[in-house]
Amino acid sequence: MQARDVKTVADAIALVEARQLTHVKIAVSDIDGILRGKYLSREKFLSTLKSGLSFCNVVLGWDSQDQLYDNVAYTGWHTAYPDAQVRLLPETCRDLPMEPCKGGDMLFFLGEFTGDAAAICPRALFRRVLDKAAAMDFDVYAALEYEFFLFRETPESVRAKDYRNLQPWTPGYFGYSVLRSSVHAEFYRELMELCERMDMSIEGLHTETGPGVLEAALAVDEAGAMADKALLFKTFVKVLAQRHGLMATFMAKWSHEYPGQSGHIHLSLRGKNDQRAVFHDAKQPFGMSQTQRHFMAGVQRLLPEFMALYAQTVNSYSRLVPGYWAPLDATWGMENRTTALRLIPGSEKSQRVEVRIGSADANPYLALAAALGSGLAGIEHGWEPEPMVQGNAYTQKFPPHLELPTTLWESAQRLKKSDAARSLFGAAFIEHYAATREWEERQFRRHVTDWELARYFEII
Repeated sequence: MQARDVKTVADAIALVEARQLTHVKIAVSDIDGILRGKYLSREKFLSTLKSGLSFCNVVLGWDSQDQLYDNVAYTGWHTAYPDAQVRLLPETCRDLPMEPCKGGDMLFFLGEFTGDAAAICPRALFRRVLDKAAAMDFDVYAALEYEFFLFRETPESVRAKDYRNLQPWTPGYFGYSVLRSSVHAEFYRELMELCERMDMSIEGLHTETGPGVLEAALAVDEAGAMADKALLFKTFVKVLAQRHGLMATFMAKWSHEYPGQSGHIHLSLRGKNDQRAVFHDAKQPFGMSQTQRHFMAGVQRLLPEFMALYAQTVNSYSRLVPGYWAPLDATWGMENRTTALRLIPGSEKSQRVEVRIGSADANPYLALAAALGSGLAGIEHGWEPEPMVQGNAYTQKFPPHLELPTTLWESAQRLKKSDAARSLFGAAFIEHYAATREWEERQFRRHVTDWELARYFEII
């Protein structure tokens, strides 16, 4: 039995015992989409598969720098940080090729918070949205594309340099470069092989415009599996890079001199019973079915309210500026890369919606939950999209209700006030998540930037 053949608790037990593993690695996603995990002894792991795992709920109560939120109700010093329950998911089993053991590769499993923690667990949240799609007789398919920069740096060197004057992996602007991918073919090959081994296959991989930047398109899959794959991809790209003396970053915009890094989402629906592609209707303009129109309308209408789920950091909003391939309004167009939503017409197999607003730093569970949940709301209510944009959306003026929030704080306020968000995701999650985004913005406000020093230190 191979790792990706594991589907049940019995399968997982059999594989661990067959490999004679002494330990197994497990992890869960925190609010920011960072994998938090540990090794478990074989005995503890086998017990956990059957009865669940206790995991300190601080994982849902701190930020990306392990700083404790002071404004959330679910957990904090007032609760004394008790354990929360986690269930391990046998079907997420993967080999870790970089961690060979005596009986074979180390095994890795994802987990999901249960009990009261499920209300704010990102993976559990997305699972509930998928359950809603299933109740509407839809199977959901998704594919994510990520841009990321590579640097000839280490965790030690970037700190020693105070994150300034970093050396990109390769110089210059050279999109779709055959030269670069051939010179560095060994790294490309290792990355593609790693992704194959870990079942997060790359459909396309190429250089993007900018020094040391790559774009990887993950092959389409059922949306729940895709969310797991996206989270694993972002983590293990960083692992592979650091093992090569490099560093990868998925932050939305690391330099004002270069375009930001996107995390585009492709979505389509199929009938649960007949697997018919419900977005495709050959008799309609652009092959766009009425269901796809309603779905597009839902994503468009709720995008300004759900922005904090697509752009979750202060830095995310540095990417959203004119002329840098990032949309500024909740717009849609047919094969239009200047709009927030791109209708991609095609065959019954390829007809889909691309949500272009998301940045690479987003938690894939939350970004996918936002896109799918809002689209399902559009179908439920029979909403119609705004007029399709033609030409360059950056040079056009749109109604105020299509304007997107421009800061994380504003996005958090819009999310808190959103009745649609509370209905789709639950009040407990919205209150908790909005508070974490307010915390993030407050941490930023405490600091003085290089831009402020250069602009005001002498002159003002």
